[in-house]
Amino acid sequence: MSRLNDLIRQVALTNESLASDLQREVAALADRRSFGLNFERHVPEAVELPGRPVRRGDKVRVLPPRGEIPRAADSRLWQVIRINRTGGTPRAELVSITDETVTRTQDIADLVGVAEFRDPIYPGLVSTGTVERGGDKPFHTVINAENFHALQALLFTHRGKVDCIYIDPPYNTGARVWKYDNDYVEADDYYRHSKWLAFMERRLILARDLLAPDGAIVVTIDEHEIHRLGLLLQQVFDGFTQQMVTIVINPKGVTQGYLSRVEEYAIYSFGPDAELSAVPDDLLTHREEVMSDEPARPRWKGLLRSGDEALRADRPNMYYPVWLDPETRRLVRAGESLKDGLDPTYEEVEGNLVAAWPVRSDGSQGRWGVGPETLNELIVNGLAACGSYDRRRRTWGITYLSAQARSDLEAGRLQILQVDETTGVADVAYVGSAQRRARTVWHRSSHDAGAHGTDLIGSILGAGRVFPFPKSIYAVEDSIRLLVGAKKDAVVLDFFAGSGTTAHAVMRLNRQDGGQRQSISITNNEVSADEQKTLRASGFRPGDPEWEQYGICDYITKPRIAAAVTGLTPDGEPIKGDYKFTDEFPMSDGFEENVEFFTLTYEAPLRVASNRDFGRIAPLLWMRAGSRGRRIEDISAGWDVADAYGVLADLDQTEAFLHGLGGQQGAELAFIVTDEDRLFETVVRQLPDGVEPVRLYEAYLRNFELESGRGLR
Repeated sequence: MSRLNDLIRQVALTNESLASDLQREVAALADRRSFGLNFERHVPEAVELPGRPVRRGDKVRVLPPRGEIPRAADSRLWQVIRINRTGGTPRAELVSITDETVTRTQDIADLVGVAEFRDPIYPGLVSTGTVERGGDKPFHTVINAENFHALQALLFTHRGKVDCIYIDPPYNTGARVWKYDNDYVEADDYYRHSKWLAFMERRLILARDLLAPDGAIVVTIDEHEIHRLGLLLQQVFDGFTQQMVTIVINPKGVTQGYLSRVEEYAIYSFGPDAELSAVPDDLLTHREEVMSDEPARPRWKGLLRSGDEALRADRPNMYYPVWLDPETRRLVRAGESLKDGLDPTYEEVEGNLVAAWPVRSDGSQGRWGVGPETLNELIVNGLAACGSYDRRRRTWGITYLSAQARSDLEAGRLQILQVDETTGVADVAYVGSAQRRARTVWHRSSHDAGAHGTDLIGSILGAGRVFPFPKSIYAVEDSIRLLVGAKKDAVVLDFFAGSGTTAHAVMRLNRQDGGQRQSISITNNEVSADEQKTLRASGFRPGDPEWEQYGICDYITKPRIAAAVTGLTPDGEPIKGDYKFTDEFPMSDGFEENVEFFTLTYEAPLRVASNRDFGRIAPLLWMRAGSRGRRIEDISAGWDVADAYGVLADLDQTEAFLHGLGGQQGAELAFIVTDEDRLFETVVRQLPDGVEPVRLYEAYLRNFELESGRGLR
């Protein structure tokens, strides 16, 4: 490696950019794990920004002539060094990013701006509409953006604040449904799996920092990438607890290879402090059992150790007698461990008490699952029970309440109904609605993706608008209920939002328990591959209104979520049909929720720092304050205070600002615009208790400068 570094330093003397690229690739190789998931991370991605005005200094691509499809040569990157606006048509002078000796001029109309993922970006948001039926509830937000850059924006607004992330990323089946660096990844692409992993890793690294300590992420996938995804999640979410759920989504089955596939998978990664909400339906047991009025009880664990390290020799101190009354089957106490070399007679008695020993089914000496001190504590609390006598083994069966169940008892999810006076054993049952934990295999008709995904969208948007393979809303609802069922003010993020099912499911959860959960949905405005052919043949290209109107966000996501809230189709007709299962009511009723739609923009840092783009930054400040109440859109007066936060732009008006902030109950943030450390600290010392100070625009600019290149190796 030292020789490679010497060579890179030599290259840097003549080509600093190439040396930087080489150093990055060498660092990635050095970071490879000996074991685990290794893959080619490739060059960083780039995203085209149609509709954004081209400026001097921008990176751009040259668009193909109208009516033609893009070629490989069109993917080259150029930098704008000068714009000539004299004459009729503005033209840009360009220099190649990879070879400074190559230049060209091009009409600005034939250029599209490009943002590379290694470059710092300074995002803003522009509102493109609202739906308000929720009174003073916080707003759900839908962001039309490249999700990598939107995640960077959320690190400014929601770092460590997201309770649940639910994503349904591209499944990498080989179909033309996702792009890497602006090109579709085909089935015959030799690096298809590596590109998908690089694509996912970059986003998951950012998502990790958005989760609260008690948060969790769930990622759905099918058999094409399930094993690689599992390893990737283990590496990115180190220290999290991972479990996989198998979900039956198509009971009829789809023949693939030798077998008929009926399922897909959801991988849950639980944060260090995460707690699951128990549910009335475990999603597998027969409905008759689920709907029973009989209280649900946890399963008790056998005291005799099974599996690995189950012999006396493995843990000699776990080989001890358990004294019990054979008439009443009451456990009395655990005796002392038997010394090595000594064997019991299996016929010991102490008055009316007999001893139970850990004897295995083959007659060999086993061991108990807990030590004598722990068992004595369990006996005192009624959490250990005596079963029947086994004549063949010449001992008694003994069970106890597992550590997980005891934890549920301490947390109040389990309760002791009564204690048997004869045996001394407690009757333990789940409390109220906290009856069950979901199983790791789900088989419910409500999870049928055809009936409750594709058909549901058809009912809402009409048969003409099609989205490929949408999730059943009830499957998504069940998936996130486990994570936020007990958090009525949870923040739920989906950065592969697609048709908007996650936001729709969060609204249903709110209706069921009066919650005020917020969803943040991120999706791009990509046009389907088939639709692109038709549009290009008609002379349209990205950025044209005729093109953008058929993008996922504008054509599917926004109208679907708006229709769900209002209860009206995009044509203004009441939606036909009813919601089913947990909460049944007409779809035309809609939801009492608020939603705002945004498009992410790319701002110039100097304009932001000089306070000339406050209108683009304002939504980010509002989101950081909880997306609730009035938004401060203009600070020309020098300061303003809204429901949840305040902004001070003119420090000469500090006294008036502090008075306004002190009189606004519920304000939690104060954004202070200043370059002076001393002045900032002076204002901070005078803020009301409980109000967090944020310095503008330093906090904003530093966030995105530090985050540039995150997730890239």
